[in-house]
Amino acid sequence: MSKQVAKVSAMGALLVMALTLFGCATSADEILVEDQKAYNEALKNIKPGDTIKLADGVWRDFEIIFTGNGSAEKPITLTAQTKGRVILSGQSNLRLAGEYLVVSGLVFKNGFTPTSEVVSFRRSKDDLANNSRVTEIVIDNYNQPERYEVDFWVMMYGKNNRFDHNHLVGKRNKGVTMAVRLNTTDSQENHHRIDHNYFGPRPILGSNGGETLRIGTSHYSRTNSFTIVENNYFDRCDGELEIISNKSGKNIFRSNTFYQSRGTLTMRHGNNNLVEGNIFFGNGADHTGGIRVINGGQTIRNNYMEGLKGTRFGGAFVVMNGVPNSPINRYDQVKDADIFGNTIVDSDNIQLAAGSDAERSAAPVDSRFANNLIYNEDGRDTFTIYDDVSGIDFTDNVIGRAPPQSLASGFQMMDIKMTRAENGLLYADGDGLENIGVAKDLQPTSKDMTGVSWFLKAEPLIAFASGKTIEVKPEDNALFNAVNAAEAGDVLLLLPGSYVVGKFLKLDKPLTFKGEGDVNLTFERSALFEILDGGSLQLINLNISGADAPDNAGNSVIRTSPYAMLQNYRLEIIEMNFIDLDVNHSFNVVTAAKGTFADHILIQNSTFKDVTGAVFKLDKESDDFGIYNAEYLTIENSNFDNVQGALVDFYRGGTDESTFGPHFSLQNSTLSHVGSGKRNKSKSSLQLHGVQVTDMSGNTFKNSQPFLINHTVGEPKTRIIKNKFIATPAPLVSELNSGLEPTAILQDNEGIDP
Repeated sequence: MSKQVAKVSAMGALLVMALTLFGCATSADEILVEDQKAYNEALKNIKPGDTIKLADGVWRDFEIIFTGNGSAEKPITLTAQTKGRVILSGQSNLRLAGEYLVVSGLVFKNGFTPTSEVVSFRRSKDDLANNSRVTEIVIDNYNQPERYEVDFWVMMYGKNNRFDHNHLVGKRNKGVTMAVRLNTTDSQENHHRIDHNYFGPRPILGSNGGETLRIGTSHYSRTNSFTIVENNYFDRCDGELEIISNKSGKNIFRSNTFYQSRGTLTMRHGNNNLVEGNIFFGNGADHTGGIRVINGGQTIRNNYMEGLKGTRFGGAFVVMNGVPNSPINRYDQVKDADIFGNTIVDSDNIQLAAGSDAERSAAPVDSRFANNLIYNEDGRDTFTIYDDVSGIDFTDNVIGRAPPQSLASGFQMMDIKMTRAENGLLYADGDGLENIGVAKDLQPTSKDMTGVSWFLKAEPLIAFASGKTIEVKPEDNALFNAVNAAEAGDVLLLLPGSYVVGKFLKLDKPLTFKGEGDVNLTFERSALFEILDGGSLQLINLNISGADAPDNAGNSVIRTSPYAMLQNYRLEIIEMNFIDLDVNHSFNVVTAAKGTFADHILIQNSTFKDVTGAVFKLDKESDDFGIYNAEYLTIENSNFDNVQGALVDFYRGGTDESTFGPHFSLQNSTLSHVGSGKRNKSKSSLQLHGVQVTDMSGNTFKNSQPFLINHTVGEPKTRIIKNKFIATPAPLVSELNSGLEPTAILQDNEGIDP
């Protein structure tokens, strides 16, 4: 059949109809359309084997409905005139329904879906796509304006569909990046295939709802899906505890690579799934995990885990305890699990019977753990056993150090030498080790094997001081003008002198402000810096005074946007001096608004004196939904003197276990007269509520109020070691929900009772 290409605009739509009526279009299998009206007209006359091409350019507010009935030999195709040059922006999305449809070459960016899904394999609840394929599309930072407004980028319904070689990066608002639904019988036992996709960096969400991939939901979790997930690359997918959340049965997770991603591939619900040939490279990054096993009939074989630093439910390898006669949304007991031929190397935690408590009391049974290789260069003991594990048969495992006594019969301790092979994986040298750990022919899926070739896999963050250096003189409006002229990553080098800033310095890009010599800043608005979406701030070697701030309550030196921010920010304060923040009450150094989130806040070698509010006000997420304002707050070698509020108010409410933070560290610093202001409601020098990791050592506390530390969820780790307390009460630690004695470690402190 000859090929006839018709170029159709809105003016030419009637011509296409006429050609079809006269039978001339039967030989044409490519139709190029230039606007939405032309697309809709072309779709009315589509037939098996035809292709509709969207003309290159930006298609704004285009809700594509792609329907038709092709055949295996003659699918109906929707594609771009040139792959990567058709941009769906504004409020655009795609719904496909019918049989044997193919979509390719489109890019969604600079907007968000007006519905709950960007790409949906259905038109309506009863009009699904089957035997269809979405390939080589890009969804790039296509997020709802509100951080905690839920949507999903890809939702698969129907049966026998494929999603492959796509590029999904920068999901920032709440909601799973991609999911498979089993909510009707027409979407169950679906035999979908999800392969060779690039799941690019997903930043920390700071709440539940940040999974990258989910197969099923708890409501249908005892239904089989038969979905295959293979040869995908998960690159720094850090949204929450579960990178992949499996919630259905008889799925296969095969030959995927997880690169420096926080969390685990989690068998959360569903039975008889296969996890094999997957590679986990943690690179020593915090909270990087491997595989978590729950439910019955799971097979975990030939998986490689290296450099994973996750703990508890996010460990390198976790076998959970279950709930007896569990409700469908809780934890089914691990039964009949086969765990064999895996390698776990230089990783911190293997957790067995994890989660054991009064509710989760059903230990694993009828399971096998065999031919696995466990090795750590530093010889550490990686096992934590929370309950009876006699229901797991340990056989022919090799370990690089003495195993726990209860597991000794199933492990052979050997002096192992590890060698890295051409496939990039470590193997143990020596006779008799051929069948221990992963197979020699295991081939990791690399980043360049996934996604599309025509869209750059760019780094997600612009580093501080990665741009040019701009000198700024102490002149009127100099800083304001410099901020507006600067580009992301630039350094504003402030020359010696005094700067009076009369306007808000609003940051929508990462910038560094660095003093050259003696630089003094005052400001005349209610804040000096306001961090907006896309902004981050680094301050180095400046003196900042609040003496010229308005005589109003509630000023701040640094604040976030008062509105929710999609993009996480970074704040670094290095060799800084803050003084005279006392023109009125409740003058904070840093104030975070509700719906904003810092990846990290770092303070080094800085001083803070005469502050009527808090130094760090991170307590606006008070709804007890498990949301919080910052992942890491780290303070080192700094001094705080005459602070009427708390050094930090840090709040994470609720009891959800899907996140890792917050983390708080205070090292080698001095607090003097902190927390005694009459408006400090907590009457504390530090108020940490729901913080998961707290580490304080080498500090001196003088004439200050006590700490208030409330443990709320999970297994929080609090270490208060080698500090001095001078005329300062002992810390007050409470376990609000567990009913246990306080778990904080207070050790080698001076000035308080041991």
